Amino acid sequence: MISDIIEIKAKFTLYPTENGGKKSGIKTGYRPNHVFAYKENSSDFATAYVGQIDFEKEWILPNDSETVTVRFLKGGNISELIKKGRVWWIHEGRRKVGEAEVLEIISE
Repeated sequence: MISDIIEIKAKFTLYPTENGGKKSGIKTGYRPNHVFAYKENSSDFATAYVGQIDFEKEWILPNDSETVTVRFLKGGNISELIKKGRVWWIHEGRRKVGEAEVLEIISE
């Protein structure tokens, strides 16, 4: 069966509020922008990807790190970007609120 979803396990860190992170925590089902690269010499990004972050705890609070499941819609070059050890950034709009690292690819 061919799926339109890439599913991975990742180490997810929500930045502390004083470092630009969120003021509140997140619940499972969180759908931020996922950014894998920035424009040269800039904090702007050309592409953000769609992905949902799921976990078993009730909340992940600012400054917490947890192992989570992330599901990405296949599109663009996302399949080329998802490699074990790859780090990417979590955004709400233009604001960077966290980061994640691929621990395991569950399904491609």
